[in-house]
Amino acid sequence: MNQRIIGLTGGIATGKTTVSDYLATTHRLPILDADVYAREAVAIGSPILCTLAQRYGNDLLLADGSLNRPQLGTIIFNQPDEKQWVEQQIHPFVRQRFNQVRREYPANQTLVYAIPLLFEAKLTHLVSEVWVVVCNLEQQKQRLMSRNSLSLSAATARINHQLPLSEKVAQADWVLDNSKDRKCLYQQVDVALLSTKSTKP
Repeated sequence: MNQRIIGLTGGIATGKTTVSDYLATTHRLPILDADVYAREAVAIGSPILCTLAQRYGNDLLLADGSLNRPQLGTIIFNQPDEKQWVEQQIHPFVRQRFNQVRREYPANQTLVYAIPLLFEAKLTHLVSEVWVVVCNLEQQKQRLMSRNSLSLSAATARINHQLPLSEKVAQADWVLDNSKDRKCLYQQVDVALLSTKSTKP
């Protein structure tokens, strides 16, 4: 792959959005966001949303016809097989959108693919390098509890439900440590962006 495409990922509440916002505002890089495309996939009236409603019933839809996200979250969080089925509906759409939007930019344009499930969705082939944002476990729990108004047990369950950070780090080209202040994080981003040397062992 000749074009530089940064695959930005990490654990839940480790600081991926902080990094992508910095890359967008300071370095003026286009951010292609998997979460945005996933929302497009289940927009009101979309074929994928209709397929989900057929499987799980109209309780999955709110009064305006939009997706009842908490309801879907409950289903897939407690039933791994259903989670896999839902992802099989959404992930192909997301991959297609990445390919479509990428073609809107010249080949010499560095792009950032913000993909929380980069490894889980097996999308590493879409990028030329992988950046993983990390912090220590206690910070991750506290940030998630604060951001999503969760109890400690609920936050811990969501973290444990993801691929362990250690496994993501093992596959990273660059590891960005977000356990200190933002200045320190931004300095690491600057180094990673300006260097072709990987932090991978």
